[in-house]
Amino acid sequence: MGKSKTRNQKKDRLQANHEAEETYSAVPHTLVFHRGQVGKNVGQLIIDIRKVMEPYTAVSLKVRKKNVLKDFVAIAGPLGVTHFNIFSKTPTSINMRVARLPKGPMLHFQVTKYCLIKDVISSLKKHRMHEEQFKYHPLLILNNFGQDGMHIKLMATMFQNMFPSINVHKVSLNTIKRCVLLSYNSESEEIEFRHYSLKVVPVGLSRGVKKLMQERFPNMNKFEDISELLMKGANLSESEAEQDEEHNVTELPQVYSGRGNMASQQSAVRLTEIGPRMTLRLMKIQEGMGEGNIIYHSMISKTEEEIQEILKRKEAKMKEKEERRKKQEQNIAQKTEKKEEHRKKSLEGIKKKRAEAEEDSEVEDPGAQDGQEADAESDDEAEYYRQAVGEEPEEGMFPSGKKKRRSSEKSHGPAKKRKLSPGQSLKDRGSKSPGGQHRKQTGKKQQKEGWKKSRDGEKSFGKKMKPTGKAFGAKRAGEQDRFGGKKKRNGDTPFKSKSQKGKMGFNKSAGGRKQGFKQRKGKG
Repeated sequence: MGKSKTRNQKKDRLQANHEAEETYSAVPHTLVFHRGQVGKNVGQLIIDIRKVMEPYTAVSLKVRKKNVLKDFVAIAGPLGVTHFNIFSKTPTSINMRVARLPKGPMLHFQVTKYCLIKDVISSLKKHRMHEEQFKYHPLLILNNFGQDGMHIKLMATMFQNMFPSINVHKVSLNTIKRCVLLSYNSESEEIEFRHYSLKVVPVGLSRGVKKLMQERFPNMNKFEDISELLMKGANLSESEAEQDEEHNVTELPQVYSGRGNMASQQSAVRLTEIGPRMTLRLMKIQEGMGEGNIIYHSMISKTEEEIQEILKRKEAKMKEKEERRKKQEQNIAQKTEKKEEHRKKSLEGIKKKRAEAEEDSEVEDPGAQDGQEADAESDDEAEYYRQAVGEEPEEGMFPSGKKKRRSSEKSHGPAKKRKLSPGQSLKDRGSKSPGGQHRKQTGKKQQKEGWKKSRDGEKSFGKKMKPTGKAFGAKRAGEQDRFGGKKKRNGDTPFKSKSQKGKMGFNKSAGGRKQGFKQRKGKG
């Protein structure tokens, strides 16, 4: 028995949740937010309007500066939002836009006057406002919206669709705790917005009996009998002895919450304003979400010809936009095709190169001859550097050549190190010809001579170009030798190594050509 009862309870709960979700998704939902800077008072007005629209609104909606209207439209569909109330402020006025999603229309109102909830409550002696009232949606009351005019009918339809509809035969009176009144003034063309709380009290009872039913016992020390309280109702304030007339007395079809509110009994409906208040004026009605044609404007009126001309211009702009969009799509498609073709060609080329490299590695003989051929290019570069500069290349200057040379040396066997003569540097070794030795210059006569002709009879590198000019190889007193020599002071002899009596020259020989240059201490 216990298990079957538990299963039935679970089924009933699931069924009730499903029905509640269907009912909740079927009713309209409204988002109230602002665009731009609105200030503190308008911000509080937005919070109060959200209070009015409860429970079918986002009470704690946070709006960021970077949010645009498209962001709200994008989230409206999944959340089931049907209307937007958008507030904005200009230096001269406060505006409210009411939009129907997803395709409009949008009504633009100017808020000429407004009053916040706190201001309304502070002006009342007694206010009836508690959290239980906001568990249910308010009852909408439209006054004087039955006049002729397309814009008036559209306003009435928009306001009706913002609030859930009521089925008179099925509605529970205990769910009606508040009401929203919208009254249209045809002379000033303004709409008065009011928000009230509802209270139902029984009618036909004396003031004293009402007091007793409300569990508020009056002071009866002046009465001799309780009948005096029931008949006279003395010592009651004017607010407690509120008069009910025919305009607010009705017969209840159901039992209403509160003492004495029985079905088929006369009861009075009392309204207490809880705010906010607003005075609205319709400025214009626009198709779409603020981007379509203007259907109605309160300040500007246009003839049929002007309207047709505006429509033609808009159609031309739309066609232009569509053509640009198609052209952009074609360009994007062409670029995508070119990228794909280029990618395929690149992949084919890479595969082809890899295949050729594999074939070469399979065909070639990994012998000493191959190493020499592989090193030829890098050796030529290194040799050209030696001939041009007269020095050994630095480490890392020709890395591929060195690596190849090392691999070839390893394959042929260890290379022998050449011994340096005393006082001889690597620079001096690099200045030698490939198969010969340094030419030595001896004697004081050769040291004093300037730039002389080389072995091949060519002119020396340091030949004076003009009588007034200085030789290329001339140096200032105390200047450091550009090719690694020590500083030379005035009056000193040129640097000589221990194994040389004279200054040796930097000879260069490649393919039978030899060119050297000698230094001397001279005047320009």
